[in-house]
Amino acid sequence: MPEPLGWSPWMWLKEGRESRKLVLVIVFVALLLDNMLLTVVVPIIPTFLYATEYKGTNSSVLQTQTMATPMPSAAHPFSVFSYFDNTTVTVSYDTVDNTTEGTSRIASTSLLLLNGTSMPPKNSCVDGEEFLMDENVRVGLLFASKALVQLTVNPFVGLLTNRLGYHIPMFIGFIIMFLSTVMFAFSGTYTLLFVARALQGIGSSFSSVAGLGMLASVYTDDYERGNAMGIALGGLALGVLVGAPFGSVMYEFVGKSSPFLILAFLALLDGALQLCILQPSKISPESTTGTPVFTLLQDPYILVAAGALCFANMGVAMLEPTLPIWMMQTMCSPKWQLGMAFLPASISYLIGTNLFGVLAHKMGRWLCSLIGMIVVGVSLLCVPLAQNIYGLIGPNGGLGFAIGMVDSSMMPIMGYLVDLRHASVYGSVYAIADVAFCMGFAIGPSTGGAIVRAIGFPWLMVIIGVINIAYAPLCWYLRSPPAKEEKIAILNQECPMHTKCYATQKPLREFPLTDGSDEEVENEE
Repeated sequence: MPEPLGWSPWMWLKEGRESRKLVLVIVFVALLLDNMLLTVVVPIIPTFLYATEYKGTNSSVLQTQTMATPMPSAAHPFSVFSYFDNTTVTVSYDTVDNTTEGTSRIASTSLLLLNGTSMPPKNSCVDGEEFLMDENVRVGLLFASKALVQLTVNPFVGLLTNRLGYHIPMFIGFIIMFLSTVMFAFSGTYTLLFVARALQGIGSSFSSVAGLGMLASVYTDDYERGNAMGIALGGLALGVLVGAPFGSVMYEFVGKSSPFLILAFLALLDGALQLCILQPSKISPESTTGTPVFTLLQDPYILVAAGALCFANMGVAMLEPTLPIWMMQTMCSPKWQLGMAFLPASISYLIGTNLFGVLAHKMGRWLCSLIGMIVVGVSLLCVPLAQNIYGLIGPNGGLGFAIGMVDSSMMPIMGYLVDLRHASVYGSVYAIADVAFCMGFAIGPSTGGAIVRAIGFPWLMVIIGVINIAYAPLCWYLRSPPAKEEKIAILNQECPMHTKCYATQKPLREFPLTDGSDEEVENEE
């Protein structure tokens, strides 16, 4: 008996594997989860380490020292140094009564005599100033470990995508990200958290390089590619948007493991979607030999675009480990505010990537990136002027919007430069783009903590802000990059009437996921 005509799961699956939009959805979700895990730890790690390592070890020591300190007697006056007017005051107790005033004076005096020295008045929000200064460096190194590992793995992933295609590396990235998320949930020491963060860098490298390369191979038209990249970067923005506030609220009211377990569950759903749509067991290498990574690195236009990505993102990378600790020291901020401070940057980044994914094509991506880097620099210079969390809304909002301008302009330019000047194979060039992104997130946190310890948080913002403003004019060189001679010949043959059109070196396939697509191309030839 023949099967009735109509909808069936197998028909939907076949249509899904031929759909470019579903691939865009998969890349969107992968970038969303990667960046949620990237930012969910930002408000959790500093307060978790402070609570477990500083308070846990010092509470018992403080109690022992207080019990061992002799109380001042009425017969022995003593001297106390006043930090208010730099004078020494002699204090004696002629009478010690049981009143509240007498009890409070004895308690305050015992604190002054702790360890046999007088202590300065408390002028900060939390105890352990020296511990927090050291924690700037340790937290910065932990955050940078992900980017450092990703920086190392990216070139190899780019070569792997040229040989195996994009489907298998994408699924490998999901598996590693899932393991990293579970490890974060149950890690209780700095060492285990460091390993989990480094493992996340490996998974992120596979997901981002394969995902962006897949989009570039599916959307070959420059205008459509810009829109697709803007939507995919919207997933990145949404992950950054949700991650930090989600992590701070869940850590404050539920516990440390809860946000990571939820992310692990969402990662499983993404893995199931990849299994259905991408066919990760299928090896589909590129039919065209890709340009070597070292050749691409010698292209000055690719280097300018990569530098813009690096320095623009380095600003927010420096903020991640240092801003929560600075807020703890100067604003007396509770845990939930440490993540909420990044909310304006995340919302504006989401708006910027979606708005300029379309607008940058019309106004010129080079101009959009130039303006974005200047706004990044000015916003960073304004961050230290904030007196409370509300004062951070303007600078962080401008910072996120400007980084969205740069990212949504530079990512399509990377694919365009390869089409214009090299072979139209995208794994290696998006590996370079991801390396640039990771360099910002590796150099930023690792050096930011050390700079804060040496000269302070405000000067850190001045340094990275000035660097962005100084780099911005280099984007002018991307205004009209020249094509290689052999590529000009291809452009003139394929698109004689449309100057904004460019063609790849291989025939356009509807979608490179179906088994019969290669045969159709051969028949057409």
